[in-house]
Amino acid sequence: MLFSRCAAGAATAIYAGSHVAKAISLDLSSTDSIKGVAKTIAYDMMSYYNGNTTGGIPGNLPAPYYWWEAGAMFGSLIDYWYYTGDSSYNDVTSQALLFQVGPNQDYMPPNQTKTEGNDDQGFWALAAMSAAEVNFPNPPSNQPQWLALAQAVFNLQASRWDTTTCGGGLRWQIFTFNNGYNYKNSISNGCFFNLAARLAKYTGNDTYAEWAEKAWDWTASVGLLDNSYYVYDGSDDTINCTQVNRIQWTYNAGAFLLGAANMYNHTNGSALWKERVDGMLQGTDVFFPKNNVMEEVACENNGMCDVDQHSFKAYLARWMAATTKMAPYTYDAVMAKLAPSAQAAAQQCSGGANGRTCGLRWQDNTTWDGSYGVGQEMAALEVIQSNLIAQVTGPVTNSTGGTSKGNPAAGTSSNSNPTVIGPTTTGDRVGAGFLTTVVLIIFVGSIWWMII
Repeated sequence: MLFSRCAAGAATAIYAGSHVAKAISLDLSSTDSIKGVAKTIAYDMMSYYNGNTTGGIPGNLPAPYYWWEAGAMFGSLIDYWYYTGDSSYNDVTSQALLFQVGPNQDYMPPNQTKTEGNDDQGFWALAAMSAAEVNFPNPPSNQPQWLALAQAVFNLQASRWDTTTCGGGLRWQIFTFNNGYNYKNSISNGCFFNLAARLAKYTGNDTYAEWAEKAWDWTASVGLLDNSYYVYDGSDDTINCTQVNRIQWTYNAGAFLLGAANMYNHTNGSALWKERVDGMLQGTDVFFPKNNVMEEVACENNGMCDVDQHSFKAYLARWMAATTKMAPYTYDAVMAKLAPSAQAAAQQCSGGANGRTCGLRWQDNTTWDGSYGVGQEMAALEVIQSNLIAQVTGPVTNSTGGTSKGNPAAGTSSNSNPTVIGPTTTGDRVGAGFLTTVVLIIFVGSIWWMII
């Protein structure tokens, strides 16, 4: 996943203008209020998108946003339709998800492949998986189908499972010529685990469940998932993953929480997976340090969150809410966190020239923090609309009304590998090189960060 470049641009300039303190008014006791607020925020989030305009590329966000976040954003619009029934963004979402599939229908599009990471690909696959689970309108029959796309990415990533170092795991980067290839990180493995568990639940195929078990066990074996159910960022395979970067991000915890909940459901409430769901849910407490309001603890208070990290809270909110459908007994505990967070997020949506631009620092909910962007809007959207989770039916499977067509062999004949794709150019290396420098600095400095 590529970290942010310096931001600017006409598309976002209006949000940095004069601050008209209004704040979005949210009444969590009113379905109409929640839907109305979600509609407003979804509109503001999509004002950054130009992929459906003349000259735009469907599925791409403009700089400084990277490809993975566009996939995550369209995942939030699938959620938006699921929660509100508003189909305003269905066509543009389908267009984006289908345009970016690539020639092998596995989310390896030529415009991204040379610098694409496993986690980047994973976020697009998880959007397709969500589309299958909520019966999002299916593509035309001559186009790839949502379930088959998720299966293609699963199969491709399973083929990349690397036992040459650290006893297994997915690498962050797909290709050897990209900096970061030697980093095995939790979000790549977490997305794979999440996808495998959800495919197991949707299809009933235990092969997916076996891979989910393998991914969980490996993550725990190298210390990226500890006995307190904290999930850490990653490790360097050149030292055989003997040291761990102990920074914690919200989206890592969310990915493993929902995967565990799907495994709990798939195994008919097994004691082992219940223990893991409970542990993961309790482990999220680190991200709710005060008044049950979510915080990106690694970067929010020090002002160091980059463009990517501005969006991370969206995924924890998304996956916490979805957990309540797979493990219904968690509902009260989850909503005790999501409801206060939603209220605080709405209060933070009080900035910019429009008086409702959403910031990141929900703990300081009375004053807009001055930040703005796709990530901030997406995080607010997900945490607010998640408060409708009790009012929607739980995800379908292929035996409970799911209509998306699958292909268990999808992705197995793909040529998306380094022997087919030519070496990256100097231009291709720029983003990845900067990213890895940042990661290495974080990795070396993480011990100091933990001390202070």
